[in-house]
Amino acid sequence: MSTVESEPALHIVREPKVYLVGRQVVDEEALAAFLDDHQVARWTTDSDVAGEKIIETAGRVCYMSFAKPRPGGNRAYLHHILEVGHGSVLEHAVFNLLITGVSRSLTHELIRHRAGWAYSQLSQRFVDESEAEFVEPEVIAEDPELHRIWLEAVQASQSAYRELADRLAEKFKDLGDRTLRRKKAREAARSVLPNATETKIYVTGNARALRHFIEMRGDAAADVEIRRLALAVLAVLQREAPNLFGDYTLIDLPEGGQAVTTPHRKV
Repeated sequence: MSTVESEPALHIVREPKVYLVGRQVVDEEALAAFLDDHQVARWTTDSDVAGEKIIETAGRVCYMSFAKPRPGGNRAYLHHILEVGHGSVLEHAVFNLLITGVSRSLTHELIRHRAGWAYSQLSQRFVDESEAEFVEPEVIAEDPELHRIWLEAVQASQSAYRELADRLAEKFKDLGDRTLRRKKAREAARSVLPNATETKIYVTGNARALRHFIEMRGDAAADVEIRRLALAVLAVLQREAPNLFGDYTLIDLPEGGQAVTTPHRKV
């Protein structure tokens, strides 16, 4: 029996997961105090979503329009913001997302989005990748021969990682600090792991930055894996803040899969 066959089964991931783990809150007392200080007898909005309310508040501060709200509530107000491209006020709304089931190849592209973003990613120096999962592109998975070639390459890299990590740990056995010994072994062994290695990344983005990501990476021309993530992020945010992200619609692509479109690009 070969070494590959005797090792644990390879875990393959084909769909990303997006968890909305943090959202803002509005300090209603502080907002009421501001309105009272500026002789606004009464102002309310019909959205219970803090991010949507924060954006409306920020926009109304620009013109001090609290006393004369347009009809239509928060949805109409944010729609007008998108129409006129007053995107700076969208930067006040922030969402915290935990993303799993994506490859290192994807996160290399994701972290190119800088303004309005913060990232905390799984460390391969500290986390043992002996049982790592791997993200297989659909175009490879659907072809038996291509899948075989991919599977053999990934299995070989994981087998090499395990052997290297074990031998390096032995090489550094004289180091007194056990954590340092493991870190030095893993940071060297990880060099053989492929871009397909699954990772986890915690991201924080403001609404404007998230919209830019959705439009750029949800486009038909985007990489397939990151486009799938953009659609997953959009689905989460449309449920959370429909007045902010409800203008996006999905279109079916001739080659399969979907992309996003909106009449309010580059807000």
